[in-house]
Amino acid sequence: MKRLFWMACAAAVATASSGAPAQTAQTAQTARVEARSASYLVVGLVHDDRMSIHLSRTGDNAPVRDAAVTVAMRGESHAATAETDGSYSFQSKDLLLPGSASVEFRVDQGELHERLEGALQPAGKADKLEDKNNARQLWWWVLNFAVCIGVLLLISRRRKAAQDVDGK
Repeated sequence: MKRLFWMACAAAVATASSGAPAQTAQTAQTARVEARSASYLVVGLVHDDRMSIHLSRTGDNAPVRDAAVTVAMRGESHAATAETDGSYSFQSKDLLLPGSASVEFRVDQGELHERLEGALQPAGKADKLEDKNNARQLWWWVLNFAVCIGVLLLISRRRKAAQDVDGK
């Protein structure tokens, strides 16, 4: 019975430790913007004064490589250039400014013209997400150990009750 109890505790600990992995330092330092429309999904990642833009169709998640992408941010419009890997990018000193900013992506592909709006989240926001995940993982550990202790107490009470019945 003890072996079964310890196996259950080990499984609970394994479940608690397999939570969301902590973010890497590079991910935590990257500002991000995401915008979605009926046709497109745009994800922009900022590295220093350069934004890399990944444009895909929402229906099949296929990358869009033959579109004209324009980004409007902080009162200025920036034309994004197509990269060899299928993404788009632009460079601006506005990306170095602190704080969040609203971003509008204009996508022109053939006869389809769409505007997608999103908010650029500063790099510091990712640190709060990591703290949230660490707190969640801590609570899972506490909960799993509480369950293990409860099972141990239940087993010991049943054994004591069985010994009292046998002894009388």
